[in-house]
Amino acid sequence: MKIISFCAHMRTALTAAAILTASLAGAQQLQSRIVENGGKGPHKSIMTEVANLKAHTVFMPQDLSAFSKDNPLPVLVWGNGACTNSPWEHYKFLNEIASHGYLVIATGYIPMDDTPYEGDRSTTEQQIESIDWAFAQNKDKKSPLYRKIDTKHVAAAGMSCGGLQTLYNCGDKRITTLMVCNSGLFSNPSTAMPGMPMPQKDKLKDIHCPVIYILGGKTDIAYENGMDDFHRINHVPAFAANYPVGHGGTYREAHGGEFTIPALAWLDWQLKGDKIAAQMFEGNPCGLSQREKWTVEKNALIK
Repeated sequence: MKIISFCAHMRTALTAAAILTASLAGAQQLQSRIVENGGKGPHKSIMTEVANLKAHTVFMPQDLSAFSKDNPLPVLVWGNGACTNSPWEHYKFLNEIASHGYLVIATGYIPMDDTPYEGDRSTTEQQIESIDWAFAQNKDKKSPLYRKIDTKHVAAAGMSCGGLQTLYNCGDKRITTLMVCNSGLFSNPSTAMPGMPMPQKDKLKDIHCPVIYILGGKTDIAYENGMDDFHRINHVPAFAANYPVGHGGTYREAHGGEFTIPALAWLDWQLKGDKIAAQMFEGNPCGLSQREKWTVEKNALIK
């Protein structure tokens, strides 16, 4: 009976995924994929292309019936490391977040396997396109996401070059929190990879919402830049979390690894108002500082 029940559950999930993808695809044949059995969260997720948003990958719950105007999906838009135009290194991390009740829109083409993406680089504008698309879907009566998106709670985030893209876009008033991962504005732009967005440190003044830096410790090549950013920010709540794994983070590990812990807690706090999640960052000592290997700093605007 257990085997039959499990198989029936998987057929139901896959059917729901197929219907959802077909609804978003229209007449086009688009790719989709169930990653790590849909994630560990309560809302099993799907990774999919969508017809009207080229060069982007969407992660969302397979079953949208739990979401409505009164219980909408907060939004996370994501930029990839190395300005890569595919979330092939980050899809497990993003899929896990989506399974906890988020609409995640990543810059770039869908990764159907772990083959490194080789192609044109991403642009800063693609994050803005992601936000525009989410807002449009929420208004479109033909979309399965109609009135199911929380347009008042939007996170912009990215890793390395994607973090620079996030900071480049930080002035967009629709963004309500920032998550800068393994990244920071360059004090010396000459050391940057060609083609990266390169705002000056003055750009930090455009940040108008709470921000978290999630870094890989002192061996992370972005550590100095990220921590310098953090120490300059005193006009909005800011938190810096370091886990000693270097620049690559833990994104490619199962369910995104340890980096998923503060990322999901930050999003739950900032986008859903979860007071238990807030304890990871508030208090002395805060919850994250008590997890093995994490070191943290916060500015005076976080209690």
